[in-house]
Amino acid sequence: MKPSKYRKVLNAYSMLMEEAKYRLIVMDTVLGGQTGWAWPQKIFAPVGAVVRPSLLICLTLAISIALFYKIEGDVIPPPSTSYNPIRLNYRTATSCNPQDFRIAIDVGHTIEAPGALSARGVPEYTFNISLAERLVKALKDAGFDRTYLLTMRGIGKPQLIQRSVRANTLQVDLFVSVHHDDVQPKYYSSWQYNGKTLHFSDKFSGFSLFMSYINAYPAKSLRFAQLVGAELMARGMHFTTHHAENISGERRQLIDPERGVYRYDQLIVLKNTKAPSVLIEAGVIVNRAEEVLLTSPERQELFSKAVLAAANQFCGSQE
Repeated sequence: MKPSKYRKVLNAYSMLMEEAKYRLIVMDTVLGGQTGWAWPQKIFAPVGAVVRPSLLICLTLAISIALFYKIEGDVIPPPSTSYNPIRLNYRTATSCNPQDFRIAIDVGHTIEAPGALSARGVPEYTFNISLAERLVKALKDAGFDRTYLLTMRGIGKPQLIQRSVRANTLQVDLFVSVHHDDVQPKYYSSWQYNGKTLHFSDKFSGFSLFMSYINAYPAKSLRFAQLVGAELMARGMHFTTHHAENISGERRQLIDPERGVYRYDQLIVLKNTKAPSVLIEAGVIVNRAEEVLLTSPERQELFSKAVLAAANQFCGSQE
């Protein structure tokens, strides 16, 4: 076997094992909240005394993957760059009843932990709440009366967990977390603004969308992310690819290279919320030109209309 073909086989095997690991984690949660490999060991312990361990592991993986694909009828596509989102057949929004459709708009970060700092020294939280409030208004004006603005106080993991708790208590049908983006420090340059030395990077611009395979509804989360990406691009916006770079702090899997959708399984607000969930990075605020654009009412209105259009389609596609 040629070296190049050998590497392809290893890469394919690595992707398969990674996917099996994630599906076992989810199955573990569904079958009782154990951690690790506890539940397959209990199920197959009597057989293990007779069957070779290697065969047992293969059987466990196969059954786990097969069972997971049946959970709540939600099927997630394989994590491959060959996956083509354009082939998805979305239903029209004719069956959508917005009055009965609950949406949580989560304002990323808090006053105490305001997130990234823009090129002009403005905290990310300021951008997030401004866009989120405009988005809530657009949704309510369109008939989505049960749209809730979620804001938190505090720092660290507790306030992240509380976001999902509140969304789950509200029994929302869709969860959208609003953020604005940064880049890795290696790309920072310094400049003077209003007498202060601040960092910036004009290298990257554009939106990005994140979903989690560990979410209770991974396929629906991906579907909504794709709809948002398509609507943003239809309005002249573009996505950034810097989260897929092979550098520390990034290396996110770009599962839809045509719509800017990334996989980020461990984001707390995505994996813990019991509804289709997407985190939106509306743009890169350390980019000096894009920062100005993101603060404009016209851009925020355009962005809100894109998310509204996606919500209408998604609402109409529900069973």
